[in-house]
Amino acid sequence: MQTTTAHDVLDYYARPGRMTSADGHADLLGPLPREAGACARIIQGLLLHEHLAAPAYGITLSAEQRAESQIRPAEEMLERLRARGAQPQAGLPVEERLVGTCRNFSVLFVAMLRAQGIPARARCGFGGYFVPGFFEDHWVAEYWSEAEGRWVRVDAQIDDVQRRLLRIDFDVLDVPHDRFLIAGDAWARCRAGEADPAAFGLSLLKLSGLWFIAGNLLRDAAALNKVEMLPWDVWGAMPGPDEPLGEEQLAFFDHIAALTRAPDASFDELRALYEGDERLRVPATIFNAIRNQPETI
Repeated sequence: MQTTTAHDVLDYYARPGRMTSADGHADLLGPLPREAGACARIIQGLLLHEHLAAPAYGITLSAEQRAESQIRPAEEMLERLRARGAQPQAGLPVEERLVGTCRNFSVLFVAMLRAQGIPARARCGFGGYFVPGFFEDHWVAEYWSEAEGRWVRVDAQIDDVQRRLLRIDFDVLDVPHDRFLIAGDAWARCRAGEADPAAFGLSLLKLSGLWFIAGNLLRDAAALNKVEMLPWDVWGAMPGPDEPLGEEQLAFFDHIAALTRAPDASFDELRALYEGDERLRVPATIFNAIRNQPETI
């Protein structure tokens, strides 16, 4: 039996997946700088966060603009940007930018790096720098720093405007692991009694709890398998709002948390579990909780 090496893991994350392929719009991703900060700034000039448009930039969004947050693949994001005449290095006026969420920023960042053969992956979890005392539902990205020999977390969403608004006091190009918790870390802390599950979720909709963390666990596991879903996509073993979890469910999520907390060491097992367990694997049809309807992806 062939053993997966560290090189194999990096090679896997250096290649695009179904949500991060540029396909016919690859020219919009090149030539690009091979530097994380420069790529993040390019993305910040192309995307606008749906829920920060008004408070941070004074932009009132139309229903059509808000619907852009539903775009899953980077290819479609790039297609929309091309139709607006976007040039990555130049950016777009803020009112013309493509609207999305933290997940869109992270996916496009990963797509840019993978297009250059740089290992990168999106991570789903919780940011502790939006609402005091609360860990907000959030996505960031990781890229492999060859110079430092480690994965570096980047919040590509946080530009200078948001840095001032949110009073960010750390390097968003190297996010400390206690400021952004991957879902597996949030789960482990709550299960050990070190954190309150009520402090993890989506404050805007007053949703929080262990069930919410479990949902993000599956989204993070899918992203580690290069299937980066929307934050409100529901499938498989994801619990419903405030659903109590039985012992079998808790054991399942404990296992997923352990794998996602050490995804390189657990690479083979995580890949095999994703491919073989329908509780985890993203199916052809999922449920979009925002639109309240099933959707084919």
